[in-house]
Amino acid sequence: MYHNPVLLNECLDGLNIRPNGTYVDVTFGGGGHSSEILKRLGKDGKLIGFDQDSDALKNDLPDERFRLVHGNFSFVANHLEYLKALPVEGLLADLGVSSHQFDEASRGFSIRSEGPLDMRMNTAGGESAFEFVNKASKDELTKVLKEYGEVGQAGRVVSAICDKRSKSPIKTTTELVDMLGIMVPIKERNGFLAQIFQAIRIQVNGEMEVLKKLLEQCSTVIKPGGRLVVISYHSLEDRMVKNYIKTGNVEGVEDKDIFGRSNSPFKALSNKPIVPTEKELIENNRSRSAKLRIGIKE
Repeated sequence: MYHNPVLLNECLDGLNIRPNGTYVDVTFGGGGHSSEILKRLGKDGKLIGFDQDSDALKNDLPDERFRLVHGNFSFVANHLEYLKALPVEGLLADLGVSSHQFDEASRGFSIRSEGPLDMRMNTAGGESAFEFVNKASKDELTKVLKEYGEVGQAGRVVSAICDKRSKSPIKTTTELVDMLGIMVPIKERNGFLAQIFQAIRIQVNGEMEVLKKLLEQCSTVIKPGGRLVVISYHSLEDRMVKNYIKTGNVEGVEDKDIFGRSNSPFKALSNKPIVPTEKELIENNRSRSAKLRIGIKE
């Protein structure tokens, strides 16, 4: 497996798995969550996994109850309709980047190892980090760093990037790290660089738009009484999930009927997100910013 699955027991409990139900893991990755879901399913249960990263296909599970789809989860409803699997009892999404993607230097996600500036979760197409960093306008770079990375020195960072790329293209993660890491004290360096890399990655993969599309399909994909279970690692993602469960849209605009009752298709299992225990934080570094939210379909 790529990594220890984050908040594993909490996710399984949140899905409230029925042995003969149909479930979806839209972020299959190394199969950690999926493997455990299958253990709780009976012989007539079904699990459908999604992953756009071709590396994840190597982790396909040898179980006749399981089907792995190579595709982006923004098209989940279309795929499930094609597979005649609608509606489902539960949908799980573990957002962000897998440990495998971070650890594989050639993918360009990590600040700790040299690799090409890529950062695409689907390497088959789309704009890479190299193209974005070297071609985006000053305004676009600044907006992305502020909005997706909450980078306090976005202006300085963008000026440095534009100065460097005017002389020669920025090609590797190490070039970016060496150039920007000197802007802050050593003790702040990793956090500062992680914010910058996160912002670029979110932009390159269109992660906010893709999450919005996924959430907007959940009201038709999940059957009444079913569960939506989402782990997020960034405040913008968490806000979108929270808003969707509360109001039925990612903007958080509440729609009420004439009696003042919410028209949201989901209700939150808890008003506060579930976070990792101290034990998990020690054992699994990837869980450090994880927030789990669970919605029950009305």
